[in-house]
Amino acid sequence: MGELFRSEEMTLAQLFLQSEAAYCCVSELGELGMVQFRDLNPDVNVFQRKFVNEVRRCEEMDRKLRFVEKEIKKANIPIIDTGENPEVPFPRDMIDLEATFEKLENELKEINTNQEALKKNFLELTELKHILRRTQQFFDEQMADPDLLEESSSLLDPSEVGRGAPLRLGFVAGVINRERIPTFERMMWRVCRGNVFLRQADIEDPLEDPATGDQVHKSVFIIFFQGDQLKNRVKKICEGFRASLYPCPETPQERKEMAAGVNTRIDDLQMVLNQTEDHRQRVLQAAAKTTRVWFIKVRKMKAIYHTLNLCNIDVTQKCLIAEVWCPVTDLDSIQFALRRGTESSGSTVPSILNRMQTKQTPPTYNKTNKFTAGFQNIVDAYGIGTYREINPAPYTIITFPFLFAVMFGDFGHGILLTCFGVWLVLRESRILSQKNDNEMFNTVFSGRYMILLMGSFSIYTGLIYNDCFSKSLNMFGSGWSVRPMFTNANWTDEILKNNRLLQLDPALPGVFNGPYPIGIDPIWNIATNKLTFLNSFKMKMSVIVGIIHMLFGVTLSLLNHLYFKKPLNIYLGFIPEMIFMSTLFGYLVILIIYKWGAYNAFTSKDAPSLLIHFINMFLFNYSDQTNKMLYSGQVGLQCFLVVVALLCVPWMLVVKPLVLRHQYLKKKHLGTHKFGGIRVGNGPTEEDAEIIQHDQLSTHSDDENEPSDVEVFDFADAAVHQAIHTIEYCLGCISNTASYLRLWALSLAHAQLSEVLWTMVMSIGLCINSYAGFFILSFIFAAFATLTIAILLIMEGLSAFLHALRLHWVEFQNKFYTGQGFKFVPFSFGSILEGRFED
Repeated sequence: MGELFRSEEMTLAQLFLQSEAAYCCVSELGELGMVQFRDLNPDVNVFQRKFVNEVRRCEEMDRKLRFVEKEIKKANIPIIDTGENPEVPFPRDMIDLEATFEKLENELKEINTNQEALKKNFLELTELKHILRRTQQFFDEQMADPDLLEESSSLLDPSEVGRGAPLRLGFVAGVINRERIPTFERMMWRVCRGNVFLRQADIEDPLEDPATGDQVHKSVFIIFFQGDQLKNRVKKICEGFRASLYPCPETPQERKEMAAGVNTRIDDLQMVLNQTEDHRQRVLQAAAKTTRVWFIKVRKMKAIYHTLNLCNIDVTQKCLIAEVWCPVTDLDSIQFALRRGTESSGSTVPSILNRMQTKQTPPTYNKTNKFTAGFQNIVDAYGIGTYREINPAPYTIITFPFLFAVMFGDFGHGILLTCFGVWLVLRESRILSQKNDNEMFNTVFSGRYMILLMGSFSIYTGLIYNDCFSKSLNMFGSGWSVRPMFTNANWTDEILKNNRLLQLDPALPGVFNGPYPIGIDPIWNIATNKLTFLNSFKMKMSVIVGIIHMLFGVTLSLLNHLYFKKPLNIYLGFIPEMIFMSTLFGYLVILIIYKWGAYNAFTSKDAPSLLIHFINMFLFNYSDQTNKMLYSGQVGLQCFLVVVALLCVPWMLVVKPLVLRHQYLKKKHLGTHKFGGIRVGNGPTEEDAEIIQHDQLSTHSDDENEPSDVEVFDFADAAVHQAIHTIEYCLGCISNTASYLRLWALSLAHAQLSEVLWTMVMSIGLCINSYAGFFILSFIFAAFATLTIAILLIMEGLSAFLHALRLHWVEFQNKFYTGQGFKFVPFSFGSILEGRFED
């Protein structure tokens, strides 16, 4: 696990790789996945780098593999994934891979071209077959039906009909898409002015388009006309509608002979198509067995050459120089990886790893496992932690599910959520092997352990609230009893029968027998003042939880100050911040707890309002005698606490910028003294200090590795920064405390929604006393279960999740977590193949 509470200690290392061993060494580092390469050629164009040709060759191989993969998927052939992780091929093997892919691509392209030509020919013959069949049917119908003959003769010139000329009409036949038939007929009628005769019939079976492979519905048509002028018009209209025209003999005998020949050619062509398809299937099935392995090899090679382009080339020494960020704890593993790479390349010169001293901020690397990864992602979504600052993720593992459960507290809903989390955890390996592409499901699955904890904590808070699907569980018997009041003759049978609402007085002996063992007494579920009681309870509980959570966040800032050795931040930051929050809001928590213990059933009616006390504490208003004091000496203590809190404001606001300025001036004038106007010592003068400061500003970005003796300090910037921080903290203590009241609001909203759902749905089925009530209740329960999952589990769960997220990001992490770092992104084949990082 490494360091869980802070990011890993990182170092900048320089690698000296021999040219013949560089490829294998980078390959081993990619398998290890523990180094992040820096680009040492930022000013060099991508197309001018050393290994650009190799990268292009890898991209070309990748393109050919994507073409093969597309053809395999088009043929509905499954790509076999054995889970094998092949080794990176050597550079000399690239030629063999290129030849293999080139041969496979050309073979598939040739097969596709031939198959498309054969399918096009097959389509034309099929359309011609339908034309011959439908044309013969039309002529047979014409000879049998004199009305059609009379309609066709109307196209002839009347003078020719009167002279007894034989009926001679020209015709064309073809095939057109079925959806274009109505428009085609209207256009033909209007352009030819009704001087054509058109007949059409649908082709029952759809035909395959050779270009796209789609099934297309078409119709056969035959058009009669007279004269060459109409013939030209008809052909142009057919061409405009993309209709296919075919030659059709005029005599029945010729049509019959042509049909026989077409059928013979169709049978022969079908046999050739089947053989071509079988050959294509064999080629694709053979490729499907190794496509995934080929993809892995090519992408590993491409990643290696991309990484080698980040290195410097030392021509004289014949080696490559690389700079990498890596964890200090993994230096030995990196050394072993370099040794393996050198041995596999056959080089006799070892690769050298040299640690470097640098002023640059290293990347932030938090080692995670499958349990902590989800919580670390929540923290990183707010901002990548600054290098080596305290990591909130370990604390979030407990606080995040707990705050969620405070808002989602329901025993029954918690059990359902826990069961879902358990199901995800138990089927973890099977779900991972299936590699689901659904982004929403993958997001939920990545937080499976978080869901499990949120459900478990919700079960606990549900027991505390004694809430299970909006109903209370009476497991130990209520602590309230009505029998003593009944036996004292205060209540009679008549009173119990005629009054729907009665009030129980806990001050009477025997009415209240002590608190419920776990959680809230179930009798509150039927009380009319249930909401009032829970309001008070959950509001105070939210304030207590929120203030403890914020005080814990301020305490964590002390660990950062101690680690980075910043005593000023402790004395002028942490201590006044802790005093300010403790004296005001920590005191409020103490008042809440004190009031719970100081008043009992007999004195609870005289209990004062804490809200009025807290407001009067800020206003120094103690003249109101209606709200009596909680304890003796309260006025003096509260005045003292407010004064101390007010003194903390200038303590945070003014002192730190003045101290920083004093330290800067002392450092600037160190070693310089004046005696009688004569300068003694080796420190810089004020003019020299200004020149040094100006030079540092201009050369700081150019020479980052050189240490600086005199730090640049701007008093105005420091004062403004400290003022912003102080105002934000002081106002944030108030607004953040109020923000934790969302725990109370969301908890009540969830409970009320659950109660409304039970009242409006389940109560209807439970009120039916007939025999049909069982069947009706089955449907009602199905509706109740669906609404419970959709509204209370998914929608309310998501709402509670987002509010818990906000409480951690804004109210908790801002006390100690800056989140201004950048993430450690190691060169890892696993991450590249999973698609988590682009080139």
